[in-house]
Amino acid sequence: MPILNKDMTLCISLSARPSNNGTRFHNHLYEQLGLNWIYKAFAPTDLAQAIAGVRGLGIRGCAVSMPYKEDVIALVDVMDPSAKAIDSVNTIVNDGGTLTAYNTDYTAIEQLLQRNAVPASYSVLLKGAGGMAKATAAALRDAGFRNVTVIARNEEAGRALAGLYGFAWRADVDPSAAGRADMIINVTPVGMAGGPDADSLSFPPSAIDAATVVFDVVALPAETPLIKAARAAGKTVITGAEVATIQALEQFVLYTGIRPGDEQVRAAEDFMRAQ
Repeated sequence: MPILNKDMTLCISLSARPSNNGTRFHNHLYEQLGLNWIYKAFAPTDLAQAIAGVRGLGIRGCAVSMPYKEDVIALVDVMDPSAKAIDSVNTIVNDGGTLTAYNTDYTAIEQLLQRNAVPASYSVLLKGAGGMAKATAAALRDAGFRNVTVIARNEEAGRALAGLYGFAWRADVDPSAAGRADMIINVTPVGMAGGPDADSLSFPPSAIDAATVVFDVVALPAETPLIKAARAAGKTVITGAEVATIQALEQFVLYTGIRPGDEQVRAAEDFMRAQ
């Protein structure tokens, strides 16, 4: 990493619970590619002020995580189709003071469903109704999934998300057979390191046992309680760490205009996970 200097390009992330994932991934790639760039994570106390800082200080790129993916929409200038289609933002690129919003979460979900060859005929329980849930629901819909139930205690948000994509809604996971599906996806903070529910399962054991694929979008820790339980039950798992790598790579390309090689990405991913 080059010594801090006045010509260094800065990228940041904004999250209520920052992790070192993006910081390690991006900075490792900067070093590999010899870029005079640096990446830093922040937990803003005022989102509007933080975005004004991105604009005013010439910060090149800004990743956006929970719970700001929808609130930030009012603070940008241009919505790329990737963000506008789902009204959710996870990436902002600053071009001379003009802030353009993107969503690379959708791309990550789309790629992981394809990589794991998850049949579109599978029934799905999708737990969550925020910005990341929107990206996941959109990717499921566009991949041909039709038998999807959104699980969200907030009825207004849950029904709105389900209705947007033609899915069903429930307030909670039904303990009976109706609460089981071929694939279960957690898009809530349950199981996230440092959170109040860090040690909790986002789905009951009955839902895990019934599933063939278990997908947890929580990236930290890489092995959430849900993923650990799914591995122990012999399920196919898709982790939030995988989502984090793909979406961060696409952010890197948007910020720098450079697409690293596969070996460089693997090295950055290994460095990210070795913390």
